[in-house]
Amino acid sequence: MTVWKTSMRNFFAHKGRMALSAVAVLLSVAFVCGTLVFTDTMNTTFDKLFAATSADVTVSPKNAKVDDIPQNGKPESLPASVLARVAKADGVKKAEGGVSSPAVTVVDSHNENMGSETGAPTIAGNWTQNDLRSMEITSGHAPRGPTEIMVDADTAEKHHLKLGDELRTIAATGDITAKISGIATFKVTNPGAAIVYLDTATAQRALLGAPDVFTHLSLTAEPGVSDARLKQNVAEVLGGSTAYKIRTQDEAAADNKDSMGSFLDVMKYAMLGFAGIAFLVGIFLIVNTFSMLVAQRTREIGLMRAIGSSRKQVNRSVLLEAVLLGIVGSILGVGAGVGLAVGLMKVMGAVGMELSTDDLTIAWTTPVTGLALGIIVTVLAAYIPARRAGKISPMAALREAGTPADAKSGWIRAGLGLVVTGAGAAALWATTRADKASDGSGLLGLGVVLTLIGFIVIGPLLAGVVVRALSAVLLRFFGPVGRLAERNALRNPRRTGATGAALMIGLALVACLSVVGSSMVASATDELDKSVGADFIVQSGNGQPIVPQAAEALAAAPGIEHLTHYRVLDAKLTTPDGTTKNEEVTAADPSYQEDVRREVLSGDLAKAYGKNAMSVGEDYATAHRVKVGDTITVAFKEGKTAKLKVAAITSDETSLDQGAMYMNTSTAQQYVPAGKLPQNMLMFAKAKDGEEDAAYAALKDSLAKYPTYKVQNQADFKEDLKDQIGQLLNVVYGLLALAIIVAVLGVVNTLALSVVERTREIGLMRAIGLSRRQLRRMIRLESVVIALFGALLGLGLGMGWGTSAQQLLALEGMGVLEIPWPTIITVFVASAFVGLFAALVPAFRAGRMNVLNAIATDG
Repeated sequence: MTVWKTSMRNFFAHKGRMALSAVAVLLSVAFVCGTLVFTDTMNTTFDKLFAATSADVTVSPKNAKVDDIPQNGKPESLPASVLARVAKADGVKKAEGGVSSPAVTVVDSHNENMGSETGAPTIAGNWTQNDLRSMEITSGHAPRGPTEIMVDADTAEKHHLKLGDELRTIAATGDITAKISGIATFKVTNPGAAIVYLDTATAQRALLGAPDVFTHLSLTAEPGVSDARLKQNVAEVLGGSTAYKIRTQDEAAADNKDSMGSFLDVMKYAMLGFAGIAFLVGIFLIVNTFSMLVAQRTREIGLMRAIGSSRKQVNRSVLLEAVLLGIVGSILGVGAGVGLAVGLMKVMGAVGMELSTDDLTIAWTTPVTGLALGIIVTVLAAYIPARRAGKISPMAALREAGTPADAKSGWIRAGLGLVVTGAGAAALWATTRADKASDGSGLLGLGVVLTLIGFIVIGPLLAGVVVRALSAVLLRFFGPVGRLAERNALRNPRRTGATGAALMIGLALVACLSVVGSSMVASATDELDKSVGADFIVQSGNGQPIVPQAAEALAAAPGIEHLTHYRVLDAKLTTPDGTTKNEEVTAADPSYQEDVRREVLSGDLAKAYGKNAMSVGEDYATAHRVKVGDTITVAFKEGKTAKLKVAAITSDETSLDQGAMYMNTSTAQQYVPAGKLPQNMLMFAKAKDGEEDAAYAALKDSLAKYPTYKVQNQADFKEDLKDQIGQLLNVVYGLLALAIIVAVLGVVNTLALSVVERTREIGLMRAIGLSRRQLRRMIRLESVVIALFGALLGLGLGMGWGTSAQQLLALEGMGVLEIPWPTIITVFVASAFVGLFAALVPAFRAGRMNVLNAIATDG
């Protein structure tokens, strides 16, 4: 009980200091709990949606894939005769044929795309009774002919659509213009997909290109018949045919969920990774807090030992304070995490991904995980200071507080840190010498971890060197006040090192990712300059293939010297060594050689575009011992089998089309039926000499009716690539900001505790003439130099990581290293302002101290 009372008294005696550490725990726990609540809510949303949209039993073509955009623009289908057969199965109450296609674009009368900008699909289909499971018509009526269309309420609200408005649906088989006859509202949350409905006959003709075919059949079971039993009955009716896939409602929902699983997992674990970084930074804050509190209570703890307290009791007292801190911070963090999840849902809603708070899911594991993590991490962080407190002897009561650390242990720590740092540097150096990116990635990870740990361990040693160097450059201009700030920063190198390390971690990751991102952009730009001969590149912004009518419009544009088609076909390749493997083969026009120049290692690439010929990449040729003149058996998906002669082997030292195998479009047309031939994924155009500007305008005009596609010259393409990488980095920087905020709290806490520790000293300096303004300046300068120390270490370490990572990218064809000096310098300068900001409150409090009371302070 005495230990508990002592812990409570000390905890509340330093509640201001504890509050800053509690905020670090709160933020870290909030990020973990927020991530778990957010991803659980997304899972709940999709589970409800998939369960509501799935029939009791669904029959679909065997090769049909969930939400997969078909390469030829037409989804896999089955004949209507199958519907008549399954309708006769025992237990079938109702059987309906459904049509659904994600390979569409829907535009309004102003030619604006009605689809989502977040990557959610646009889906067109026919309206069936099965759709009433998940939707209800809230305005108008279902489409009754080719001139009518129905749209979901979310899309209608988002784009201000109403009954009678005209929509155009663009599909591979042509364009359909119809007026909105009805609006249907989801009974469950629609995460953001745009849905339009046509009547069945129109959907079959416009989306599948043929009457009497469906993409799936929806079966409703009679009362008392289970889904599993109905599935079995349907399978018997179909005679065990392997041409169809039969799924129960649960199985269909699970397949749909699996298609989303990888996206949700990536988001979840990425966000948890950033939460882990925040936890790591928070550890430094907590260690610093308890180390300084223990140092300030040296005399007090010595007196406790003198009157009979054991080491275990003192140790337990400090750990109980940590438990209290962990409990308070974690409980608040769990609550903040729920708020963060709701905030994330609102942000996602603003960019087009709708998540309803009605589906907010807080599993019992979420608060348990948050509390366990927060308390365990806090106690672990306080363990070393607690042990140090337990070792304080009764004689310490006769000494001044804040006894310096053992010099011997400092040298041992420095030696160990140098060894670990050296091992990490060796791993990073080995990374740059790796022959394969897969081999080097493990070395890179090891090097990052070891150098990070090493820098943390040798932080006190580096503080003595780096702070002196920074002070010589920055603080000398401030005279005696600057020298005092330098000495204060150097007074406790271990504390300065730990404080700087907290900031170092976040900035190291910022610098690393900046180097990698800039190098990727520079490498791609360099590759474009060297390899791309085409004047223009045409592609969609959402992965949709280029529909034939858009390709025809491009071909009719004036001022074009040539237009290159570019298709990607799935095929099974059998090499002379007997190896059979699924691969992608690129079918392009011979002009593609001019559009994208490839280094040829052997053979003649022009001959690869000849009849029954192809080229292969260097790595593929090496792996399968393929040489020029060999014959490869190519079994095209949805087509015939061809024997193609290898006419060329191309280098894989590129980031464009790395490993691509080429053949002529005419060769592909010879073996793949026209209806099954994939649409163009890209198209390239070359303008006639001197007509580049006119051709650019003409190509854009030709695609005016098709807003999904964009025409880019090389400058546009480079800018687009830069923007994409920049947006990704901005998201990462935003997540890393959490760790940096925690690090700033660490600087605030360190300074605040340092001011308390130096109360008598500050009083004496004020007594001998130091003004309040000079005192505040001294503390601000100390904070700035600590922040710059952490920034210098972090940026230097991050650039080392980034440079090593770029060497792995070079093995994938991205060989240009670019250090983003403007970003690095901006971050370094911003760190000085971070230091100034962190010092505001501690400096203000120091300036308000009563001189006589400060001098009279004990210890």
